[in-house]
Amino acid sequence: MPELPASAQRVQEILNKSGLTLKVRVFPAGTRTSEDAARAVGCRVEQIAKSLIFRTKQGNEPVLVIASGANRVDERAVGRLLGEKISRADADFVRSATGFAIGGVPAVGHTTPPRTLIDEDLLRYDEIWSAAGTPDAVFALTPDQLVGLTGGTVAAVKRG
Repeated sequence: MPELPASAQRVQEILNKSGLTLKVRVFPAGTRTSEDAARAVGCRVEQIAKSLIFRTKQGNEPVLVIASGANRVDERAVGRLLGEKISRADADFVRSATGFAIGGVPAVGHTTPPRTLIDEDLLRYDEIWSAAGTPDAVFALTPDQLVGLTGGTVAAVKRG
């Protein structure tokens, strides 16, 4: 089996320490977008747990929203849930706060532990897929495992 890229290996080590038997997989065709990931792993776009980083406007702190790949995030709803307005984070903030580049941000292993919200729509599925540190690496898990790994709060975060 080929060696994982360094960022994906970091994610695998965190998964190993969790006590769960989750395995990072690399797909050469890429998993950068939800559509790419769904095509690569053979699942529905809705089963992709995309990790989006926002920043609080007052505290400039990272916020991780893990949304279903088919959903757009309602930033106002997230702000209400957090009690503070948020904005999209730029690439430099994402890398600084998470240690990962946009397109491969995983649900776990961030440099600065973010406040985490998980899209309630992900709980509809027996299996979901999360990015694993690079634009071509993902891992499968259950929604309950995602909540346990991240300590995130399940909430209504989708627009519309």
